[in-house]
Amino acid sequence: MSDDRSTLVVTMGGQAQVVTFALDALLAKNERVHQVIVLHLSPENPRIAKALAQLAREFVNEHYAYANVPMRYRALALGDARGVLHDIRTESDAEVVWQAVYALIAELKTQAQTLHLCIAGGRRIIGLMAMSAAMLLFDHQDRLWHLFTPDELRQRAFEGAVMHVPPDADVRLIQVPLSPWGAYFPSLRALVGLPSAGVVVNQQTLLTTEERVHAQRVLAQLSERQREVLRAFASGLTPQQVAERLCISLKTVDSHKTVILDLCRNEWQMAPGTRLDYHFLRDKFRDVEV
Repeated sequence: MSDDRSTLVVTMGGQAQVVTFALDALLAKNERVHQVIVLHLSPENPRIAKALAQLAREFVNEHYAYANVPMRYRALALGDARGVLHDIRTESDAEVVWQAVYALIAELKTQAQTLHLCIAGGRRIIGLMAMSAAMLLFDHQDRLWHLFTPDELRQRAFEGAVMHVPPDADVRLIQVPLSPWGAYFPSLRALVGLPSAGVVVNQQTLLTTEERVHAQRVLAQLSERQREVLRAFASGLTPQQVAERLCISLKTVDSHKTVILDLCRNEWQMAPGTRLDYHFLRDKFRDVEV
């Protein structure tokens, strides 16, 4: 269960029920949602205008009537100083979406809020941009969700014909695994304001630099024999092949491997029970001079 400052952000096209379905499912998980923000394109689109009107009836005077709980509601039309986007047809349009979504999530995180992002509706690229921003800005407690709705119910609920369903309707939120790279490497969050293409390039550069720093710190703690074992793993060998190359027993290889992986868990700040194997050593050290 998250704290009292939890915000649900939902991408939406012409289907208002994706917002209420996601919200109801989240509340059923005992999450205390205090704010809902809906991302959408221009309300001049009749379907979007209809969906927004349906949602406005659900949230009145900062109150979510269906669950009888206080809750803020905000509809955010994606755009920039030149105006609201009617559609996303070009890379320039996609860039506007990236900047708008990044700015929103960054603003919410400065307010120390736990975020739930549901990329359920609207243009797929909006969800992709939101997911990309989340990778940079999310913390470990934030969640990315996919909304599953059975086909029969999806047809009945089309364009908000059904806004709420009972718990046995099999509407489910499915958590999407997401690595919050910004939480591991805070320097990535300094990329705000860059064009999306520049973010990708700089993100890759920063990640490579950070990874090398972690690797070098682990190397500094190893004995010469442990370095030899690591060097062999980094070259792509299996434990048995390492034993044969170094003329030592497999048990000795495993002993050295355990020590090295424990140092890696500590350096990369992983949970103590995180399972790692020799493939991790190959991936992290193959481009490092061991």
